[in-house]
Amino acid sequence: MNEYIVIKGARENNLKNVSLSIPKYKLVVLTGPSGSGKSTLAMDTLQRECQRQYMDSMRMTSDTIGKPKAESIKGLSPSISVGQHVTNRNPRSTVGTVTDIYTFVRFIFSRLGKRICPSCNENIPPTFEPEGMLVEEEEEWGHPSIDCPHCGAELEQLGMPHFSFNKPEGACETCSGLGHVASINETAVFNPDLSIRDGGVASLNGVHRDIQIRILMSAGKHFGFDFDPDQSLGDYGEVQRDLLYYGVDSEAFKRHYPNVKPVQGTKFEGVIPGLWRRYKEKDGEASSQEKDGGFFSEKVCPECLGTRLKKQARLVKVADATITDVLSWSLGEVYEWTNNLQSVLPSEGLHLLEPILDEMPSRLKRIIDVGLGYLSMNRQTVTLSGGEAQRLRLASLLGSGLTGVLYILDEPTTGLHPRDTAGLIRVLQELRDLGNTVLVIEHDVEMMRAADHVIDIGPGAGLNGGTVVGEGRLEDLMARELSITGAYLREENQSATARLRRKGNGQFITIHKAQSRNVSIPVVSIPLGSLVSVTGVSGSGKSTLVFDILAQGSPQGDKQTGCNEITGLENVGNIVIFDQSPMGRIQRSNVATYTDVYTQLRQLFAGLQEAKARKLTAKHFSFNTAGGRCETCQGLGVLSVDMNFMPDLEVKCHDCRGRRFTDEVLQVKYDGYSISDLLDMSVQESLSILKTETKIAGIIEMLCEVGLGYLKWGQSVKTLSGGEGQRIRLAKELSKPSKNHTLYLLDEPTTGLHPTDIKQLYTLLDKLVDLGNTVVVVEHSLELIRESDWVIDIGPEGGAAGGQLVAVGTPEQVADVTESHTGKFLKAILA
Repeated sequence: MNEYIVIKGARENNLKNVSLSIPKYKLVVLTGPSGSGKSTLAMDTLQRECQRQYMDSMRMTSDTIGKPKAESIKGLSPSISVGQHVTNRNPRSTVGTVTDIYTFVRFIFSRLGKRICPSCNENIPPTFEPEGMLVEEEEEWGHPSIDCPHCGAELEQLGMPHFSFNKPEGACETCSGLGHVASINETAVFNPDLSIRDGGVASLNGVHRDIQIRILMSAGKHFGFDFDPDQSLGDYGEVQRDLLYYGVDSEAFKRHYPNVKPVQGTKFEGVIPGLWRRYKEKDGEASSQEKDGGFFSEKVCPECLGTRLKKQARLVKVADATITDVLSWSLGEVYEWTNNLQSVLPSEGLHLLEPILDEMPSRLKRIIDVGLGYLSMNRQTVTLSGGEAQRLRLASLLGSGLTGVLYILDEPTTGLHPRDTAGLIRVLQELRDLGNTVLVIEHDVEMMRAADHVIDIGPGAGLNGGTVVGEGRLEDLMARELSITGAYLREENQSATARLRRKGNGQFITIHKAQSRNVSIPVVSIPLGSLVSVTGVSGSGKSTLVFDILAQGSPQGDKQTGCNEITGLENVGNIVIFDQSPMGRIQRSNVATYTDVYTQLRQLFAGLQEAKARKLTAKHFSFNTAGGRCETCQGLGVLSVDMNFMPDLEVKCHDCRGRRFTDEVLQVKYDGYSISDLLDMSVQESLSILKTETKIAGIIEMLCEVGLGYLKWGQSVKTLSGGEGQRIRLAKELSKPSKNHTLYLLDEPTTGLHPTDIKQLYTLLDKLVDLGNTVVVVEHSLELIRESDWVIDIGPEGGAAGGQLVAVGTPEQVADVTESHTGKFLKAILA
C-alpha cells in the first residue's frame, strides 16, 4: 500500500519546483506566512489534481480542469475540501436544517408530543401507532384525523410537516415561515423633490433607469397623457404617480383607463411591485442595495413572534418543552434534553426513540466538540462566520463514516477560543483514525503541536515564498534556520520582556445596562487612546457588545440599541467598523478595483504615448466596459462551464488566453508591462514597477503593511477570506487618515495570519493608537491580546451561559482572574 502522497516539481503560482512526500492516514499541518504558497499547494495543486483524476476515472470531460503545474503527483485519494465560504445564503436555512437535527426534533414532537385540544383546552396524550415507522416514512405518511378523548372533537393528526416552517402544513400563514414580515419604506425609495432622471427613485439607477424611463414615456403616450422624466415626483398628477408607483397592471392605474389595454413596450411593472417581486424571488431576503438603501423595513411577525410555526405546533409539548423552546436553546442544552428523554417519556413510546437516540446525541456531541455548542437550531446559516460554517460541515463529515479520503481544511480554528481548540483537534484526530488523511492549512501553534507531521512553507510571502523550509515534528522546525515558524517558536521560548501598557487619554466610553441577545452587563468602560481587546469563548457575546451595541451608539444620546445609555461618545470624532462580512459576490470586483488602484492604472496607461497614438482612452483599459476588453469572456479572462450536478468550473478564455483585453490594448506597455501583466502580478511584485507613481505606491505599501502583499491585483474579492477582506478595508482606510479621534472596531483582524504576521498587524494598530485614536478588537489570538493595553473578557461560557463581564483590566490583571478562560491561557503566554 502506498503510504505517501508524492509530489514532484510543483510550480503552480509561486511554488518553486516543490517536491515532498506527505504521509497518508496522518494529521498533517501545512503552515507558513500568509501568501507563502500553502493554499496553492493544498487547493490549487493537490485538490485540483484529485478532482481531475476523479473526473477522468468517471469518463467525464476532464480537460475542463487544467492539470496543475507539476511533474507528477502520485498516491492521491478521493478528496473533500472544507473551505471557509458560506455557500448557503437561503434565509430559510438554519443550523437545525443543515445538520438534519431539526428532522429528528420534528419526529420526536410529531410522535411523542402532548397537544392541547382547541375545543376543551385539555391535554391530548400522544398515540404510538403505527409502530416501527422510520423518520423517512413518517414524512410521507398521510395525516388522518383523531378524536379528542375528552370532548370528542375531531382534530387533524399532526405529522412531521406540521412542525416544519418550510412546509405549508407548519409554516405560519402571516409570515410564510420566515419569522418576520416586511413593508416597503416609501420615503427611502421615492424623493418628491427630485425627478426620476435626477435620482428621485432610489431603486432605479444607471442603464436600468434609462430603460425604465423609455417604457414610462411610451406608456404615457399610449394611454394619452404626458410623462415627463425631468419633472419632480412631487409635481406628478395622480395618473403619473399611480403608473410610476404601481404599474400598468395595477388596479390603482387601471381605474383611470378601464378600456385601454397595454401593448408591448408600455408594460411598466411599477416600482413597488418590482421591489416586492425581487424580494419574493429571494425568498424574503432583500438584496444588498435594498438593505443598504433601507427600502424594506422588517419586523418580527406579530402572529408567531418570530418562531415561524403555526399555533397548533407551538403548543405541543415533549418533556415540558415546546418545539420553539428547543429551537431557541443552545445545542449543548438540546443535547442534555435529548439524553433525559428516556427518563421522562412513557414506556410504551420508548421504542420510537431508539433510532433517534442512536444518531441524534452523537451528531450533537460532534458539533459541541468542534466548539459550536453555543449555537441554537434556529440560527440562520447566513449569519454564521466562515469558521463556524466550516466547523459545522466538519462535524457532519465526521458522521459520514467515509474512509480513505483526503480531507483538506482551510484554517478550521478561525474564530475559535484557545479553550475550544482541543475539542477541534480531537475531532480531526477521529477523522484520521477512521483511516483518512487530514491535511490542515493552519497557523495555530496548538494544532501544530498535535500534528503527526508539519510542513512549513516559506520563508516569506509571494515571490519570497514557495519553498519547503522545514518538515517533521514541531521540534524539528525549531532547528531549521530558514523556518519562520521555527524562528517564532524559538523566540517565544526565550524569557518574556516586561511590557509597557498605555493608560489612555483619561477619557472613557461607558456602556450602561447592556441587554441584547445573551449579553447582560450592568456597566463596562472602554479607555480611549488605547488598544482594547474584547475576549471570551465563541458565542460569549463579544460581537454583540461591540458591533450590535457599541457600534450603533449615537453621540447625540438618542435612544440607544441594546442598552440604556452610552456615555463618552462625544469624545470620538467618528466610528469606523471593520467586520468579517463578505466583500461582495460580484466576480468583476477585484483587489485593484476595490482599492481604487485600477482607476489610476487606467489613467496611467491612457496617458502613455503609445495609447494616444492608437486613440485609446481610459475606457479601453477597463475590463468592465466594451471597447478594449475581450468580448468572448467580457473581460473576465475566464469562462464558466456548467457542470450540471457539480459546482460550475472556470476555464481560461480561449480567445484572449486569460489576458482579458484585445491585442491592441495589450500592445500598450508601461515599463515593459501590459495592463494584463500588472493584473496578474502580486501587490508586492508591482511595487518596484510602480514606485514612482506616488498615489499607487502609497496604497501598495499599506497593503504590504497589513500583510496582503501576496494578493494579485486581478484576484476576485469573492475569493478573499473574511480576514483578508477586513485588512483590505483597513489598508484603504489607513491610506486616508482621519484628523479626528477615530474609534476603530475590528472583528478578529488576525484571521488567517501567521504569528509573525500578527506582529506586523500589531505594529500597524499600535501606530493608529499612537496617532491619538482608539482601537477595539474582538479577538481570540493570544499573541494580539497579550500586546493590548486593556482587556474586557466576556463569558464565562457561550450562549445562555455567557454574556457576563468576567474580567477587565490589563492582560496581567485578567490573567489573575481564575474564572476567566482567557485568563488561564494568558497566564501561560505571559509567563
